[in-house]
Amino acid sequence: MPEPRHSGEEDAVVIPIGTGGRPGRGSGSARPSAAARNLAPTPRKSSAGRQPGPRPATTGVRPRASAPEDAGRAEAADAAPTTGIPVGDWLSAAQEAAHEVFGDDWERRLAELMAFARRRLEGDYEVDDYGFDRELTERFFMAALRPIAEKWFRLEVRGLENIPAEGGALVVSNHSGTVPLDGLMTMLTVHDHAHRFLRPLGADLVFRLPFVSSLARKSGATLACVEDAERMLCGGDLVGVWPEGFKGIGKPFSERYKLQRFGRGGFVSAALRTGVPIIPLSVVGAEEIYPLVGNVPSLARLLGVPYIPITPFFPWLGPLGMVPLPSKWIMEFGEPIRTDSYDPAEADDPMLVFNVTDQVRETIQHTLFDLLRERDGVFS
Repeated sequence: MPEPRHSGEEDAVVIPIGTGGRPGRGSGSARPSAAARNLAPTPRKSSAGRQPGPRPATTGVRPRASAPEDAGRAEAADAAPTTGIPVGDWLSAAQEAAHEVFGDDWERRLAELMAFARRRLEGDYEVDDYGFDRELTERFFMAALRPIAEKWFRLEVRGLENIPAEGGALVVSNHSGTVPLDGLMTMLTVHDHAHRFLRPLGADLVFRLPFVSSLARKSGATLACVEDAERMLCGGDLVGVWPEGFKGIGKPFSERYKLQRFGRGGFVSAALRTGVPIIPLSVVGAEEIYPLVGNVPSLARLLGVPYIPITPFFPWLGPLGMVPLPSKWIMEFGEPIRTDSYDPAEADDPMLVFNVTDQVRETIQHTLFDLLRERDGVFS
């Protein structure tokens, strides 16, 4: 760039700065200075004698090229790609996302997922007489529960050798936690460690709820009645029962790990008639996920539910108060209590049913006390 000279020197070089702009723009004055008037080109007058105003904003119409150079620039702009992300980049991003979700064999797993979706839409899947959908439970229901058990509750399992590899058996467990998550964790544990499906017996309320009823049926649950329990046990299923019912999960936090009454022993009668073993299960850790400190009986009766729980966090924190506390869980399956030595007709003997029920209850209660003494803390 040539060096500018003083205004008094001859052949001074004038550098036209901002020739495309409007004289006086940016000076804060509508009238340009004398220096600006000398540098700026003389504006052309319109046919009506008025000076043109500021350049209008572009509206997307390309001005006509006035020179070969401008024409070439216009042709290059026409040949340029349209704005946005190219299709190849979209496909590459989709492949990377599939690799992150499904791993190295993402193509095979994605194909399996698409085939599964097609079968579901076409109705090409099987359910048993109780509505149990084995494929849906294994692919989605168990997959959704697994991270909660492994990462949140850090579940520890003992006594897996007491679960029979085949044949009918009755798993009897304590019930706790305000919300029956212990039943869901038991189903996942049996599936992942014993490689069997646990068929839980649910209360009437479970099958009166619109969405929960369908989900419970598809995951293998059925109504807690002696007839259905005996049918499944005779068919070789592993059946789960929580005899405390709502009294167990709805008891105050001050009575945690104190077993409630085990009903009238209907589960024992089913085991005696079918001759299957009874496996006592003790669960420690579920009592602390929702510490129940209060209840609203009048509202519960109005809504037709057993109780309205009040915890240190619910309903005060709203939906956030429904997140369970990350307590450390321990599950221990006890030694099976055999019933095949009894005659099926003895299932109608109330004293025998009471004695076996009391034996199962005491076994679970003593195991709970032992596990509580062993654990270091609620969250460790």
